Amino acid sequence: MKTRYLVLALLPFSIVACQSVKQTSAPAVISAEKQMNANKILSAYTWAYQPEGASRPIQLNFSENRLNIITGCNNQGGSWKIENNQLITSSLVSTMKACEPALMKNEQFSSSLFSDQQNKFELNTSSIEQPSLTITASNGQKYEFKGTMTPQTKYQSQGEIIFLEISPETKQCTGVAPQTCLQVREIKYDSKGIKTQVDKDWTLFYDQIEGYQHHDDQRVIIRVKRYERKNPAADQSKYAYVHDMTVEQEIVKKP
Repeated sequence: MKTRYLVLALLPFSIVACQSVKQTSAPAVISAEKQMNANKILSAYTWAYQPEGASRPIQLNFSENRLNIITGCNNQGGSWKIENNQLITSSLVSTMKACEPALMKNEQFSSSLFSDQQNKFELNTSSIEQPSLTITASNGQKYEFKGTMTPQTKYQSQGEIIFLEISPETKQCTGVAPQTCLQVREIKYDSKGIKTQVDKDWTLFYDQIEGYQHHDDQRVIIRVKRYERKNPAADQSKYAYVHDMTVEQEIVKKP
């Protein structure tokens, strides 16, 4: 049931994929020239590729006409569009943090592939859970990016934004089974970013926060997107939580 709503959302792509399999018995490949809605697939996933020798993958995020590239240190961004069976990208702008040499190579790689470029590409949607995006560089070299559903695609909604303060100290708790729980307090802000409410007491948090890694020497405030699951399993919460960004972070000395 988890992929039911995604299948409905991407039904045109699934139909084309099935037709391609029946006609050629080859993996389902969708090009921009044959499929006008390819931009919807690009926007529905995060695309990752790890260059040879790199310690971290490069991630592509397509949203409307904006392309955001996460290299492991600096973020890069620009505009994009599909035209004449090509992925056309503008010159990239980048943050300017100092990075280790391996991550600098990631930036150089993504710049050479996406900064002011026109690359042919192919989308393989034979697996809705993990499609692939193959980009052909100007020198003919092909690079295959693997897709992972964005939270918006997975849960079929934009998500509600909440802010949670997380204590360094965790507690033993029992949900479906014994587990370790975070301690959280919800915080609310006004339109100017001023705190208007902080829960007085800590609450045990029985769920997981996707993308958040807890450290027992840090007190943090994070922005979280909360998504309502359409058909939660018997042992699942009604909501899924995804880490959006860290708002505050403080090192706490242990006694």
